[in-house]
Amino acid sequence: MEWWRRFGPASGSDPKLKDPFGRYVLTTFVGGINMTFAEAARHIAGVSAHELSAITNRHLSVEKINEAITDVVNAFMRLDLVKAWGDGTSVAADGTQMDTFIDNLLAESSIRYGGFGGIAYHHISDQYIALFSRFVPCGVWEAVYIIDGLLKNASQMKPDTIHADTQGQSFPVFCLAHLMGFELMPRIRNWKDRTFYRPSASARYRHIDVLFDQGGRNVIDWRLIETHWRDLMRVSIAIRDGTLASPLLLRRLGSNSHRNQIYRAFREVGRAVATVQLLRFISDPSLRRRVTAATNKVESFNNFTDWLAFCNGGLIAENDPVEQEKAVKLTSLLANCVIFHTTLDLMNVVRDLQAEGWQITREDLAAISPYLTDHIMRFGTYATTELTVRPGAFNPHLDVEFEAEEEEPAAV
Repeated sequence: MEWWRRFGPASGSDPKLKDPFGRYVLTTFVGGINMTFAEAARHIAGVSAHELSAITNRHLSVEKINEAITDVVNAFMRLDLVKAWGDGTSVAADGTQMDTFIDNLLAESSIRYGGFGGIAYHHISDQYIALFSRFVPCGVWEAVYIIDGLLKNASQMKPDTIHADTQGQSFPVFCLAHLMGFELMPRIRNWKDRTFYRPSASARYRHIDVLFDQGGRNVIDWRLIETHWRDLMRVSIAIRDGTLASPLLLRRLGSNSHRNQIYRAFREVGRAVATVQLLRFISDPSLRRRVTAATNKVESFNNFTDWLAFCNGGLIAENDPVEQEKAVKLTSLLANCVIFHTTLDLMNVVRDLQAEGWQITREDLAAISPYLTDHIMRFGTYATTELTVRPGAFNPHLDVEFEAEEEEPAAV
């Protein structure tokens, strides 16, 4: 897949490095495990702290790291094994707290995580791979970045359903997701405390009417939505075209906006969508299991990246916001590479078992996770002798039936 070819000088000229491939791999490894350049020079032979610093500053940009992540995701999608984990149509978003120095303009105390610093916010596919990651200050409401990660995903994997934890329950976010063509289905932990909205004051339901307010106050204002529908569409088109950032819009709609008619229109649409999703959530056990499974995957990914970025106790030593963004993305890039390599190893194991006569099914493979760590040695002196060896072509195919058999119609 050669994701390292994305890196290079901003001018696009020759990198003028002795071994560009090896240096870019080393720089990604050092940044991904959160090791300082001085520590890397002590533990890795043939490289200096100055060289690693220069490569990070001059050859690696946020955009180039995003492109490298996209290359890994696209190659990962070709592997047959990932079909046992999901179909790539859903993604889960969640964050994990990252420590920074206190004397940092972006660092804040997190009430939710109980730490001081920032948040690494990830969008994780149902196939375990990270589609998009970014650094978020602790004082920012995470839900405003839910849609942004999907819009900036440039890979061939195009999910249309997004899951989140309780932080994703917001009327403006429900509305924006609906306008963008995404289905927002968060894990609703406190659904009994949520408000259900009637389509009209006279609407009554035979079995579930007790869920709704009996005074007729919680009713959708369809006239307000109709009045401002053109405005809502203009906003959604502006976001889709990139002239308006979705986090900026959602921050404005989430603070002191109750007198704003656009906010009220967003809120009304969000109320209607959220009520439908609430009813689906409480009535469909299989849906609840899928939402829980998706959110568990992103939490497992957070634990996996915390395990990978073990140097300096997970503390990001950079105060520059761009470098903090790079640190989060390099860890995601390294995690994706490890996930990709682990998946290839698992496929080799499956082939060996099949050669011994074992029958491997999709259900067997679905129980495996690529977030394995026992085969990874984090400590010691890192050898670089094999960096000059380019990896060969990988075999993406497995002799396993991944397509579910269609049920035959019952006899009449």
